[in-house]
Order: sequence, then structure tokens, then C-alpha cells
Amino acid sequence: MTSAKSARRPHHWRRDLIELAALFTAVAVADAIANLIGHQPDGPYLLMASAVALVATAAFHTWWARRHSHAPPSDEADAVPVGAGAAGGTGTSAGGAAGAGGIVGAEETGTTLWRMRTTVLDAPGSLAALCTALAGLRVDILTLQTHPLAQGTVDEFLLRAPASLQAQELSRKIAAAGGASTWIERADAHDLVDTPTRVLSLATRTALDAAELPLALRQLLGRCTIHSLPAVSVTGRATGQSAPVEGVLEETVMRLRDPSGGVISVERPYLPFTPTEFARARALVELDARLGPRVPRSEDILTLPEGNEITVRRADRADLAAARAMHDRCSQDTLGLRYHGPVADADRYLDHLLSPRFGRTLAVQTASGRLVALGHLLWDGDETEVALLVEDDWQRRGIGSELLRRLVALAEEAGCDSVYAVTQSRNTGMVAAMRALELPLDYQIEEGTLVITARLSSEEAARPSAPTERARR
Repeated sequence: MTSAKSARRPHHWRRDLIELAALFTAVAVADAIANLIGHQPDGPYLLMASAVALVATAAFHTWWARRHSHAPPSDEADAVPVGAGAAGGTGTSAGGAAGAGGIVGAEETGTTLWRMRTTVLDAPGSLAALCTALAGLRVDILTLQTHPLAQGTVDEFLLRAPASLQAQELSRKIAAAGGASTWIERADAHDLVDTPTRVLSLATRTALDAAELPLALRQLLGRCTIHSLPAVSVTGRATGQSAPVEGVLEETVMRLRDPSGGVISVERPYLPFTPTEFARARALVELDARLGPRVPRSEDILTLPEGNEITVRRADRADLAAARAMHDRCSQDTLGLRYHGPVADADRYLDHLLSPRFGRTLAVQTASGRLVALGHLLWDGDETEVALLVEDDWQRRGIGSELLRRLVALAEEAGCDSVYAVTQSRNTGMVAAMRALELPLDYQIEEGTLVITARLSSEEAARPSAPTERARR
């Protein structure tokens, strides 16, 4: 603020010349008075009295000048920049409110981050009214995005508010300021990253790994459910799932054409998608289509307790032949524990599991290059499933536990709250591996099928477990 004021006050040399002339005149007058009074009997006392009066006058002038130079502007002066900012564009009005809130926010010891989205009329002054209401609540605007609609504009804010401010009070104030269809939820430190940086980061992750596309869409669009619907089922029948190249947007649902075939369906029932969000999601899918299949080629070499070395790496559809050969070497009992019944078409089923669109797969191979184990982390809408298959001759050596530990680490990296495994109650190896994770576990048994859910976050661990349809699926 000081630099802005000084920029509007140019330096004038005439004023400096006048002040210098006045200084010399004052010195000459003071010398004449001193010579005149100093030779009188009471001269020294008069000079001392004059000096004290001069010091007192200077002190009073300094106090008066400081008091009035720091006086707050009038209400009329405050009203002009806010209205002008709203008329001239969203950046100025939001910046003004953020600056005013920033001073207040520095004084607050306890604050809360909120994400808020509201719809306003596309008219000058609409956004300014919202910013004024937020400033009155001592709320700091950290970021602001605008999503133009056919009727009105959706404004999305990241706010830092006093901890005492409740969401209901904030919503009432926004409604009174002209906001409609207001949606508010708690935010965290991850939301402090500005939108262009976050989009570029998600695009980079998608470019490096095809399995990142569903996760990138979820982080881009917030709390939503994503399903990859293949064009052909694992049994070989057409599912009828398709979408035009440009995709389809239907308020709370968007359908995008999957480059690998089928449809990517994104649902967010609590908040309609905007055309801006739809365009961003479509751009990510188009990037994935242009780059084609890709999986990071990183390998970890581990030594088993008996001394044999194994390699753990990412797997994809290029490993289909090796995975099918491992299937042929597995016993029916091992396959039954993994798939809960006979596998009629292993090739098609493995092709589905190895697709990066449906999750991530880890493979274990021996020093000779033979594939002996597979671990799958499968995206299942809002939930995440883990599944293991270890060849008979390589069981009970710690391979399954190592794969499961790595899959859970991938799930945590992806931001998953929990993972679940569907198996049979007699599969003691899978039960032991899940218990070895040392995480809170939920057990559900239905018709001989055991569902074990591991909670990865303390928030999830505190929630009571609810009935699920996963066992039936």
C-alpha cells in the first residue's frame, strides 16, 4: 500500500528549493533574535523558554501528522474499488477481497480452509457483492475460478475462514449476497495448489503411466465416482457401452470415449459438472489416447529367505502370454481360491486384469525370467480391490505378503482410503497377509465368501463398516 501511494506522488524540485530557502531564513531570524535578547539581563531565560516552546510545538505537530496520515479511508472511498473491480473483471475484485482478508487472516490464530462453489448472475457487481460479504465475515479468498454457463456464472473459491465460522452462516451470507446453489465442504493443504499447476501435474502423471488416468480424473474433478466400462465383457459379449468422440455431458454425469475401447463414466451426484470441467477431463483423455499404452519400467530385485532372487516390476498386456503360462502351471485349487470358481476364458480375463485402465498390476519373475506371481490393484468405483495369485511351487515364501505390501503402498500413493480383498474363509494365506499389514481390518462373510477391508486412513478407520454388495459381485 505504501509503495502504491508513493508512486502517485512524483518528486518536485521546486518544493525542495522553497524548503531550503525557508530553513536559511529561519536560521537568520533566530540568530538576530539571539543577539537582541542575549544582551539583556533576562536574555538566557527567555531563550530557554523559547527553546522549550519550540520543542513542544514540534512534538505536537509530529503527533498530529502521524495520526491523520494513518487514518482509515472513508466508506465512500472503500466502495469505489470493489465496484470497479467487479465491473472490470473478476481478478481485481477477488484480489481486493483477498487482500483485505489477508490482513485479518494474519491476526487469526485458528483458521479453517473451505471450498465453496456458488452461482451468480453474469452482471457487473455480482462478484463484488460476494467478496464484500466474505470480507465482512473476516474470510480470506485464496483462489478463485470462474466457470461461465449459459445462464449465470459458477464461482469456485478456496477460502481461509476463522475457525468459529460455521458453514451454515457462510451459506446464509452468500445467499443474501446473491449466490445460488451454494455448495461448501472442508478443504485441506493439497487444495492450496493453484489450478494450472495441478492440471499440469496431473497431465504429467498421466503421460508417464496409463493407469493414472482414472486417478487424475478423480483428483481433477473432486469427490466423484469413475467407472471404466469395456465395450466387450470378460466373457466376450458386447456390452453396448459407447460414446461419441466429443463425449457426453449430462449435468452430474459425463461419459468419455475410452481410447482402449468402451466408455469412462464419471458421476458426481451432489454437484453438476460445468462445461469447463468437462473440457479439462476430455483433454486428459485425449492426451492418454495420443500417447498410447505405457507403463513405467522400474524393477526391484529381492532375495528370498532361501537365497533365491526375484524381480518385482509393473506388468501390462504385454505380459499376457507369460501370465497365461503361469495360469496353466497353477493347480485348480489355487485358481479357485483366486477367482472363486473355474475360469472359462483365462486369456480374456487376464487381458482385462492386465489393462492399466482398470488398475495396476505387479509381476514377480525369477532369475530365469519365468513369471510366478501377479498382484492386482483394481479401481472399483469409489473403492479399491487387491488380488493375488502365486504359483503353487512359490507359495509360503513371503511373495504374497511382499506383493500385498507394495499394492497397499500404491493405493496410499493414489489417495485411496481403503482396500479390500475378496476371498474364501479357508484361504489362510490371504488372511495372514492382510493381518500382517498391521492396519485396521473389517471382516464380512456371506455365503462362504470373505471380504477383508483394510482402512488406510484414520478417518476411514473411525467410520463404522456398512453392508456392501462386493461379496455378491
